[in-house]
Amino acid sequence: MIEARGLTMKVPGFTLDQVSFDVSDGSYTVLMGPTGCGKSSILEAICGLRRIHSGTIKLHGKDITRATPGERGIGYVPQDGALFPTMRLVEQIAFALQLRQWKADDQKNRINELAELLGIGHLLERKPIGLSGGERQRVALGRALAFRPRVLLLDEPLSALDEDTRERMIELLKTIHQREGVTALHVTHSRTEAQKLATHRLTLNDGVIAQTVEGQV
Repeated sequence: MIEARGLTMKVPGFTLDQVSFDVSDGSYTVLMGPTGCGKSSILEAICGLRRIHSGTIKLHGKDITRATPGERGIGYVPQDGALFPTMRLVEQIAFALQLRQWKADDQKNRINELAELLGIGHLLERKPIGLSGGERQRVALGRALAFRPRVLLLDEPLSALDEDTRERMIELLKTIHQREGVTALHVTHSRTEAQKLATHRLTLNDGVIAQTVEGQV
């Protein structure tokens, strides 16, 4: 579970003041709200890339408010994928495993497992240049999932994709959520994405988050 209590952040253009919410274990939670309201900043705060002025963040009951990004053990997919331009795709997926000193055979097995799940086995020796939007996001997902995080944060991962590719990625995200057993928090503007993916929904408006369970009024 992710527990955020009293988060306060001051960012150019807006302020979040005393924001609180929960993300249930095993859920696929979608965070929605107007452009520029602070959704991406909340994700960055959870994974340790943005400093909060006050408040606490707990992960599975442990206070991670001051922990480094690496100590939090969270998988993160930024909006543009943020692939390393000079690294082959196999190296991108292996990156987190090498940092955590996985054995070579374990790295190979995990990379092959993800390549099959994501349908990118034929791309592994390539570099990011020339990849389609859908291919880039599949690789970014592989890199984020490689070390088997319990929590996956996704910042508008489907926003730049065409309609057909977006539909395929939605089905892939459903499969990943089921097979990997990961707790997901997904930022989007798309009600269609929310309807097809979310088990729980958070809505951020005027610095206040409302929480609903899909299927409930």
